Amino acid sequence: MRLATYVHDGRTRAGVVDGDTIRPLPDGIGPLDVLGNVPRGVSGVVSGVVSGDVPGVVSGDVPTGEPVPLADVRLLAPVQPPTIRDFVAFEEHVEGVRRSIDGRGGVPDAWYEAPAFYFTNPYAVVGPYDDVPVPPGCRAFDFELEVAAVIGAPGRDLTPEQARDHIAGYTIMNDWSARDLQRREMQVNLGPAKGKDTATTLGPWLVTADELEPYRDAGGFLRLALTVSVNGTVIGRDLLSNMSWPFEDLVAYASRGTWVRPGDVLGSGTCGNGGCLAELWGLRGEQDPPPLRPGDVVEITVEGIGSVRNTIVAGTAPVPIPKATPRPRERPR
Repeated sequence: MRLATYVHDGRTRAGVVDGDTIRPLPDGIGPLDVLGNVPRGVSGVVSGVVSGDVPGVVSGDVPTGEPVPLADVRLLAPVQPPTIRDFVAFEEHVEGVRRSIDGRGGVPDAWYEAPAFYFTNPYAVVGPYDDVPVPPGCRAFDFELEVAAVIGAPGRDLTPEQARDHIAGYTIMNDWSARDLQRREMQVNLGPAKGKDTATTLGPWLVTADELEPYRDAGGFLRLALTVSVNGTVIGRDLLSNMSWPFEDLVAYASRGTWVRPGDVLGSGTCGNGGCLAELWGLRGEQDPPPLRPGDVVEITVEGIGSVRNTIVAGTAPVPIPKATPRPRERPR
């Protein structure tokens, strides 16, 4: 099942994607509600509506709405996540981008010990076809080709086996990055922060976990083909199964000593083989291909999920902030 959030005729609502149409769900019912938190009688009707077995109503004669052509709606991010953890699960990406960001080759030994992640900004989520502004002051703007798991049920201290039942589904993620800002701030051994603060694309919809089970390989990884292009030219291709940890491991690690809750998004991290420009810059020793500029169109396609396409637009000028003021380091008496 593919669940989307969209705007049509000035209204924002959720629906089930059915071919080239979208079937509206009742007001107040979102994608995550369908996956386990809806009142009894509503969840069972969703698959029936898609198959045509149910005549467009849920229990209590609440109308589901007439199908709407996908071409007539504006798709939003499928969920508005309370948190976004972005992992770095592709060894090849670490190898290339590390050289680009801090000039060092190889992969840190600590990377192999546990799946590292950082928290990014849930307020910066944009839809699958929204314009994306260049971050203020950025001159090295970059895309990042990722897939994200979306949590559907709360859990804490989960095993990987348990974690699988807590994944509601998957969506495409583009973790847009201001590489020059990232390079500067990470010299302080914090971050990335402002380097990742302007936009994160999610979409085009949430594909339920069961839909992708046929792609699972013998090692437990989802073998999905990943492609990214800029202005129609393919920049990177990879397989999601080249992750060094499957999503169940990422969810289990994220839940260690804390909670994961419905709507939380966990990104795979950027794939290798051109999953971002910085990886190629590190390998080639120059900014080839060049950083993204206003007018560039970035399209990401993930097998079994779909495609997102964003156009880069000019951003705002940075508001000046003074440099640190030297202080005398006085102490109270």
